[in-house]
Amino acid sequence: MSSTTPTPLLDVSGLTKHFPIMGGFPFKRKIGAVQAVDGLDFTVAEGESLGLVGESGCGKSTTGRLITRLLEPTGGKISYRGQDITHASRKELAPVRSEIQMIFQDPYASLNPRQTVGKIISGPMEVNDINPAGGREARVRELLETVGLNPEHYNRFPHEFSGGQRQRIGVARALALDPKLIVADEPVSALDVSIQAQVVNLLQKLQKELNIAFLFIAHDLAVVRHFSQRVAVMYLGRIVEIADREDLYGNPRHPYTKALLSAVPEATPDDVPRRERILLTGDVPSPVNPPSGCRFRTRCWKATDKCATDDPPLLQLDGNRDGHLTACHYPEDSAQLTVPAARKSL
Repeated sequence: MSSTTPTPLLDVSGLTKHFPIMGGFPFKRKIGAVQAVDGLDFTVAEGESLGLVGESGCGKSTTGRLITRLLEPTGGKISYRGQDITHASRKELAPVRSEIQMIFQDPYASLNPRQTVGKIISGPMEVNDINPAGGREARVRELLETVGLNPEHYNRFPHEFSGGQRQRIGVARALALDPKLIVADEPVSALDVSIQAQVVNLLQKLQKELNIAFLFIAHDLAVVRHFSQRVAVMYLGRIVEIADREDLYGNPRHPYTKALLSAVPEATPDDVPRRERILLTGDVPSPVNPPSGCRFRTRCWKATDKCATDDPPLLQLDGNRDGHLTACHYPEDSAQLTVPAARKSL
């Protein structure tokens, strides 16, 4: 009897988002497109945390907004609990909205300065017509306590809080509807380093206690390693490598991933060999006109003519690294590569 693979909480296939560039007169003619996200494939299991890393402008935040349907996808498919929500209408999305929430990057811009903390956190409950036992105010005070704030802060305004406290308010708002999936868009990048650890530890604690799945978007590789079980690396709108946390950090296979990890500061003794520092030449190409073939080839020390003509798909290494996918013609490991069975039918 063959065992069946459980349906992932979130299944993304071929996800694409192109922003049109209008020109001519009177600016009604499409003259190009910004290829912000171009064909992403990944899954997130129930209670799992998937980290999404890469340089600024690679499409991480756009991906998060596509998952929460704050942006309409140009192509591809987004499935949540087996339901296709790619182009679902507002009415069709209503039952799903409460289960997929977002924590925004800027704790200063994401909170309405004219509303009290109580109003901000209870807002999602009002919109979804949810009346918890004991009332909304009691639920808000409970959430404030859950994220480490004083329940007596219910009637205060956002300007009375620090950046870290504001982000905790954002976390409480995301938790108000008991979500199953939270998209955290660089939730600590705007905070002081001393506060970052507190917020990350809070999210990790909530994930374990409430079994919430996370798509954790960040550019800080150290934070992602601490928080996420699996990590996907993006470059210019595409995923170039995705693997288990320990496998990716210990055995990076894509040259871009290796370069990223080489830039992470290491506190190692003098007698321990340090990771080789890799300095990439040139700038990230424009997403309006990305390079042909492999998009990283213009900055890659391994690039050949094949890289300019053939676009490398995400491939899996034969052997023990199940699920370690890399989009490179010349990966760091010379073992044979095969297309993962789960994606052969796409």
